[in-house]
Amino acid sequence: MAVYLTLTVLVILLGMFADNRAAVQQHISPCRRPLCESRWTRGRALTLVACTAVFVLLAAVSACRIAVGNDYWVYRFQFNLIMQERHVSYEWGFNLVVWVIQSIFGYDKYLPVFGFFSIVTCYFFVRALYDQCRWMAAGIFLLMTGGYYFSSLNSVRYYLVLAIALYAMKYVLRKEYGKFILWICLAACFHKSVLVVIPVYLAAGWLAGKKIPRWLYVAGGAFLASLLLFQDFYRRIIFLFYPYYENSEFDTGDVSWTNIAKCLGTLLLVMIYYRKAVSEDRQNKFYFLLNLAGLVTYTFGSFIPEISRIGYYFIASQVFLLPGILLKIPEKKWRIFFTAAVGAAFAAYFALFLRSASDVNIRLLPYLNWIFN
Repeated sequence: MAVYLTLTVLVILLGMFADNRAAVQQHISPCRRPLCESRWTRGRALTLVACTAVFVLLAAVSACRIAVGNDYWVYRFQFNLIMQERHVSYEWGFNLVVWVIQSIFGYDKYLPVFGFFSIVTCYFFVRALYDQCRWMAAGIFLLMTGGYYFSSLNSVRYYLVLAIALYAMKYVLRKEYGKFILWICLAACFHKSVLVVIPVYLAAGWLAGKKIPRWLYVAGGAFLASLLLFQDFYRRIIFLFYPYYENSEFDTGDVSWTNIAKCLGTLLLVMIYYRKAVSEDRQNKFYFLLNLAGLVTYTFGSFIPEISRIGYYFIASQVFLLPGILLKIPEKKWRIFFTAAVGAAFAAYFALFLRSASDVNIRLLPYLNWIFN
């Protein structure tokens, strides 16, 4: 636990030296102009150094782990099956990367495989924050305390595509829809569940740029009603893609009250400052609509196996949304108050997360690495 806490504090402190607001504006604007590469100011250099240091620390802790995560040895077994050309349930892109790496390093050399995916996942996490989060330190804080980074030490394929989905959001904001779809299709080669974000992100991007029409409220209500009335229909569609989830240990129907609370808390903050921070800010409005999609998913979609594998694609946008709203609160005392409230809420969630990290079904603790253990 000391490793995780120390890492969290270090990367947040490094994030305080990063001022990427100009980069965010450049990366999300549909009419963007490239930053002048010749103008290397001290602030810009310090920002890049800080972000690089954050990436190195996150990637190092992830890549050097061994026997961390309840599926660590399951993955190792599957790596070997891939090299034996036997059937595995993973997507072809993941299988190809595993085959190439082990062809280079040798059979049952699983450490380079975990190391590769750790580096790539951390790169997309940090790059997504650099490109879209207006307050880098706050975004890093939410990434760490929200459990996204630490959970990536477990479900390797899923958190790789989650990081890519976060990165690809900028292309929706830039209205470069072809690039967005290409990135998501690439991610789907590693975990096909990510395909769900194509219609949802595109719809959120379209709605973020205009006033929501009245007919959409009626359509939304009908859709919510269908989630309650036609659950068997939706389940049949899901099991066409994931037949092995039906009646499995993941098909529990449990309601994720914690994630519902996170969505409701975010919604409350948005409602308080909607006019000042969201209504005229297309970026914040896009993330807000994704948070709404997450709330609907967790509230009405508990019949979906592994519901968080869908919901996280939407609510992970909170790492961009919450800093964007907090920065736009005009009154200093209220800005401090709500920043402290958000910090306390996520710190409490992080404490609960770490408390359960040693559970046999999670096994993120104790942290072991191949250098010292």
